[in-house]
Amino acid sequence: MKKLDEIMELMADEMADFKTAVLELQKLSRQLAEMSIPISTEALEKHLSIFLKKQEAEKERTDEILKEIDRKLKHATIIPNYLLILFGILGILALGLVGYFGYSNNNTQQENFEVYRTIMESQNKSYEDYFAAYPEIHQAYCEWIEAGYQDL
Repeated sequence: MKKLDEIMELMADEMADFKTAVLELQKLSRQLAEMSIPISTEALEKHLSIFLKKQEAEKERTDEILKEIDRKLKHATIIPNYLLILFGILGILALGLVGYFGYSNNNTQQENFEVYRTIMESQNKSYEDYFAAYPEIHQAYCEWIEAGYQDL
């Protein structure tokens, strides 16, 4: 009987452990039923519509940025306007200087020619006066010139 009492005692302990395990399992089952999130098409559509709205807003921002970049590229120039104006002014100034120096050079040449012509006329006048004073030298000079041309 002693053995039977021991077996009964072991059985009672095992049953108590089994009962506590079953109670724990029931408690966890209730928690699982309360925690579960039901997946419905309504919740899916709600989350999907929120995502699509965010994505559409991001797309609109990207489109605005791209339009702004495109507008800037259409109005972009390789050489800035102030450089074009500067080169234009320098070109006009260079043409003006070339014209001025050309005009000055032409006037200087005309003045030099006038001085040369005046000198030549004064020399011719001196020769004419000299030859008028000494007609025999003038005759000898003319013969010498003719003899020189005949040798050629």
